[in-house]
Amino acid sequence: MKPTYALALAALFACVPLTRAGAAAPAAPAVPAASVAVTTPDAARVQAVQAMLAAMQSEKMMRSVAGASRYANEEQRASVFAKLDKVAPQEIYQRLATPVARVIGVQTANELTAFYASDYGKRLLQQTYNSRASMFPPEPPVPNPAEKKMLKRPELVQARKELAGADATIRHEAFVLLQAIIKK
Repeated sequence: MKPTYALALAALFACVPLTRAGAAAPAAPAVPAASVAVTTPDAARVQAVQAMLAAMQSEKMMRSVAGASRYANEEQRASVFAKLDKVAPQEIYQRLATPVARVIGVQTANELTAFYASDYGKRLLQQTYNSRASMFPPEPPVPNPAEKKMLKRPELVQARKELAGADATIRHEAFVLLQAIIKK
């Protein structure tokens, strides 16, 4: 199966649980409602998602997407990484913000921005982007008692669940952006 077909199929399967999740699970009163997917996000939503992508260091995610792609030869791989290095991180955040804002809401984006700006979030990103490739993911950093309390906040728990649900869509949009950068 061609990689583009596989990614398109994965994106379709990733969207199926999002449409059924709202109908199947009743919303708890203490936890904010899940972000609703929209076709055209407003400026505030796009701005919040752009800040979230910056806090998540999405330019490094783009490098991991490029590294996971298949290339005909090593020269083509080097060419892709050279083109990716020429793109400013702010441009990546800006170009990814609109498609990602379709599935991530303002509250979720704000919660995740604050989380990834915290010491624990920074350590988590450091481990995510600077660990070696392995069959099993490394254990997350050990949080201190204050960080454990932060991780149990219902808003953050809900936001991390929404991010996990939107991960396939985010990676797909990163791949689409990578293809656009390569064609430049």
